[in-house]
Amino acid sequence: MDLFDKIKKDKGPLGRHQELGHGYFLFPKLEGELAPRMKFRGQEVLNWSLNNYLGLGNHPEVRKADGEAAVKYGLAYPMGARMMSGQTEQHEKLERQLADFVGKESAYLLNFGYQGMTSIIDSLLTRNDVVVYDSESHACILDGMRMHIGKRYVFQHNDIESLEKQLERAEKLCEKTCGGILVITEGVFGMAGDLGALDKIVELKKKFDFKLLVDDAHGFGTMGKTGAGTGEHFGCQDGIDVFFSTFAKSMASIGAFVAGDKFVIDFLMYNMRSQVFAKSLPMPLVIGAMKRLELLKNNPEIKDNLWKIVHALQDGLRKNGFNIGVTESPVTPVFLEGGLTEATNVIADMRENYKVFCSMVVYPVVPKGVIMLRIIPTAVHTLEDVEYTINAFNAIAKKLKEGAYPKEHPKVLVE
Repeated sequence: MDLFDKIKKDKGPLGRHQELGHGYFLFPKLEGELAPRMKFRGQEVLNWSLNNYLGLGNHPEVRKADGEAAVKYGLAYPMGARMMSGQTEQHEKLERQLADFVGKESAYLLNFGYQGMTSIIDSLLTRNDVVVYDSESHACILDGMRMHIGKRYVFQHNDIESLEKQLERAEKLCEKTCGGILVITEGVFGMAGDLGALDKIVELKKKFDFKLLVDDAHGFGTMGKTGAGTGEHFGCQDGIDVFFSTFAKSMASIGAFVAGDKFVIDFLMYNMRSQVFAKSLPMPLVIGAMKRLELLKNNPEIKDNLWKIVHALQDGLRKNGFNIGVTESPVTPVFLEGGLTEATNVIADMRENYKVFCSMVVYPVVPKGVIMLRIIPTAVHTLEDVEYTINAFNAIAKKLKEGAYPKEHPKVLVE
């Protein structure tokens, strides 16, 4: 059998939607300056689909720092992997600042969040160790565990009793293998917006011997008094042994970092294959990240404004009868009744007629049978944006209830 024959028959769970949605539902092109209003297919839309929580992506001080660093250093410097020739004082300086901000002894810069998380898991675990993870963990965590050749147990989402049962199983196995236990969860779950039960998980350390790895990609910069993350929000940051976050959300950039005790971070520096064998993070991204972190730390009003928009949006949606689940973070899912065909018509109506752009999320990003519209509020949205969007949702919900949408997919132009 020809290797490529199978992909002609099965394009995968997302690829099967390619003919219907490419260029519109999937791989849409948003153009213009990063802002609440951007261009989609030539028309201005109110955009709720950028993970630019604090609005730093187009902040004038950030743009200035990015531009000046690019002029001074170019995009090639430093050349080579950090272990060989790509180490600089600026990289180390940013790491010290990040470690201090999240309350950890040491930190290590990573080129990408997804790649970094898979490599952290791969580096920390041997065949004798057991990993116990939340059932709704992000794909980067799941892919990291695929690299683990030892045992892995899943606990039901945020279910502490389920976690205890899996820890009991893990302890029994580790008595035979002489291995250790790593528990993995998230600070903020990026689809539903609910928080990982970090305080309750940390409390279990009194009963079980395990280390805790937390992916706080959506919590860093948005959660906690200072924005240090979901651990700070719950007052249990010290109980997180390995803290991970990406720059792709609140920092509106490229890169990531992992923080913890120095001996752990030193081990990762010398053993994470994704970093040992990869080029160092380019200097403009490092300099730009320091400016973003400075603004995050020194301008609490930015996060305050984000939460003003979040509360107005989520309270307004709830008051108007919309199901936004159990979100406790800026992530705002809106669950609608109806199948995939109706959902595509809803999205097309919103974009074409109401000029509101948000993402439709389907399997495998969310479980089968679940259709959600995902809204990401930012600090640069306005209360007027919120009011307009809620009115648009009300109009669309009325049409949906009345069965006004056709039973076939919308005839939107796709590229």
